Amino acid sequence: QNRIFDLIRTPDELHTLTFLSLTDNRPLITLWTASWCATCAAVKPLVKSLIENEGVGLRDEQGGLGGGLGFAEVQLDSVLLGDAAVRYMITSMPTLLAFSRQEAQLETKVTRPEQLKDKEFLREWLLNEARRGG
Repeated sequence: QNRIFDLIRTPDELHTLTFLSLTDNRPLITLWTASWCATCAAVKPLVKSLIENEGVGLRDEQGGLGGGLGFAEVQLDSVLLGDAAVRYMITSMPTLLAFSRQEAQLETKVTRPEQLKDKEFLREWLLNEARRGG
């Protein structure tokens, strides 16, 4: 089952969700945004809909079952977030970053706006992250 989590505003909240995804064997998909970012506001409903409404990550195209995905938005302009953006090399917004086994999957993070707005690209990216497991 896919899970949508509340907005992340602190490093402790992020750590808690990465640990929860580890125990559930479910990758955590994070969307790094800011309140003033117009592109972020356009991307978030698309990613959330794929995970929440379409169930991407629950069953892959070959019929194999995945453990599902977790999803949370990380609010970069929260004063409480500290140096998390530096730690995970977030250099632009929005950024999609998956965590598997509590490790940030930096090599697969998505930052290009044209990819972040492409529903089919996002679907395939989410499926690949789901196959990796949590």
